[in-house]
Amino acid sequence: MLSAAHDILKHQRAPGNQSHVDPDPTPAPHNGSSRFDCNSVSTAAVLLADILPTLLIKVLAPFGLHLLPYSPRVLVSGVCAAGSFILVAFSQSVGTSLCGVVLASISSGLGEITFLSLTAFYPRAVISWWSSGTGGAGLLGALSYLGLTQAGLSPQQTLLSMLGIPALLLASYFLLLTSPAPHDPGGEEESETAAARQPLMSPETPRTQPDSAPSLSLQERWTVFQYLLPHILPLVLVYFAEYFINQGLFELLFFRNTSLSHAEQYRWYQMLYQAGVFASRSSLQCCHIRHTWALALLQCLNLAFLMADVWFSFLPSIYLVFLVVLYEGLLGGAAYVNTFHNIALKTSDEHREFAMATACISDTLGISLSGALALPLHDFLCHLS
Repeated sequence: MLSAAHDILKHQRAPGNQSHVDPDPTPAPHNGSSRFDCNSVSTAAVLLADILPTLLIKVLAPFGLHLLPYSPRVLVSGVCAAGSFILVAFSQSVGTSLCGVVLASISSGLGEITFLSLTAFYPRAVISWWSSGTGGAGLLGALSYLGLTQAGLSPQQTLLSMLGIPALLLASYFLLLTSPAPHDPGGEEESETAAARQPLMSPETPRTQPDSAPSLSLQERWTVFQYLLPHILPLVLVYFAEYFINQGLFELLFFRNTSLSHAEQYRWYQMLYQAGVFASRSSLQCCHIRHTWALALLQCLNLAFLMADVWFSFLPSIYLVFLVVLYEGLLGGAAYVNTFHNIALKTSDEHREFAMATACISDTLGISLSGALALPLHDFLCHLS
């Protein structure tokens, strides 16, 4: 949906058209009246529609989502994903499309918190595979949207071609995923230091099966949350910086001295970002980073650099921006996988399910803040230009 954001906002359906998402993938001419070739609405609007429902789900989840079994959660996630593709593909206005994006957000938020909670019942190595899978999903989504539209499919046809993905999600959960067996989740990482293994709180009797009765009191949940803050805050900063870049600056980093149209430039930015995320989210077996605050600092410097380029236009080639965007994705993916890996190491069996579900609010909160600030930035810069 974020890869399609520029197309969703660029063309609104006129009477007689098949879809408000431009059915003709031929690049539109640049808007010569604006330095940035601005849409009337920033792509940050799509970001907010894509993230605010997720934020609401993740904020409320620690207080009651555990009462709903995992299978119905996955079913709702799959149905919402399919509905989002259909609604955006056939919508007649930007508002209707944003409602479709909201459905995608519900699917993503509910799915992420569900599967991250499930990792508590499997060996810790599953965190690496989960992170790699989410990185691969982002790359597959961005690359497939870029590739299919470049091959001549309309954005509408491209969205409809994705309907098989929710079906694969449901099949993988209900047919492929095996039930967890009782085990010691930490037994395979004997090389970790004692400090890394120090639990956030004293271990209690572990839950070994999902959907069993929860045992944490509100006081315990609050205590775990306080200990999670040093892990949560750096990830919030990382995601704030990178999504401020992605949905606030990408559409303003517009180069006229290239054969790529504005929409194509935007799609390439999204694809390269996701490629960097996939690579670094898959790197946990090679490199562990405990001090994730350093990644937050580097990502904020990245934001400052690209913000300066938007204002002063000192980068002569889009290919230099491509390199920076790839680097941005590497930082974001590394922060994600290492944060959850560190939490998995430091939490006891009793608290791990709650801790994983709670920590996943970090990226969503950072993204929400970035979208809220990117909208006025878009309006200000486009008004000046």
